[in-house]
Amino acid sequence: MLLDWGTVNTALEESSAPLAGPRATQARHLAVAEGWRADRQCCADVALATARSLELLLLKPRRFMNLNGLSVASAAEIYNLHPEDIYLVHDDLDKALGKVAIKLGGSARGHNGVRSCISALHSNEMTRLRVGIGRPEGEVTVSSYVLAPFSTEEQERLEQVLAQAATFLLEHIMRRRAPAGEPGNRG
Repeated sequence: MLLDWGTVNTALEESSAPLAGPRATQARHLAVAEGWRADRQCCADVALATARSLELLLLKPRRFMNLNGLSVASAAEIYNLHPEDIYLVHDDLDKALGKVAIKLGGSARGHNGVRSCISALHSNEMTRLRVGIGRPEGEVTVSSYVLAPFSTEEQERLEQVLAQAATFLLEHIMRRRAPAGEPGNRG
């Protein structure tokens, strides 16, 4: 199981102190705060985590957003993962700040990082955890908006949202991966 925390984590890291706020909350939730290591083969930071006896590989690509699919595809090949084993966690302009939703496959909906993953994996079957950041107001361009640091108020809100999102995502993974005949099995 591969979780790509790239998009949301990158924005949070650039706007907050190291291992503070939302990034620390996510890491504590999966007990990987100190477990990240650079993986040159994937051009990413990776961490292994276990959640309810399921092994997870977390990945934070070190590439530009429009190339991060190369990191995800490399990790998928190295760890023998299929697109349906991959969960992308990314920001979403079409959702209000703090709104979270799971999307099963489909198009990139204009997100360059998701588009890169679809292209590199030759599939759109990855599950996505979409974390709302809202749309820019006034004359601010989308690119300036998504690259700007979060305000202190936004960081506080996102810390709570991302903790809830991590729980939501793990529950979704557990339901999908439940053995046949057990509650939550989708097969």
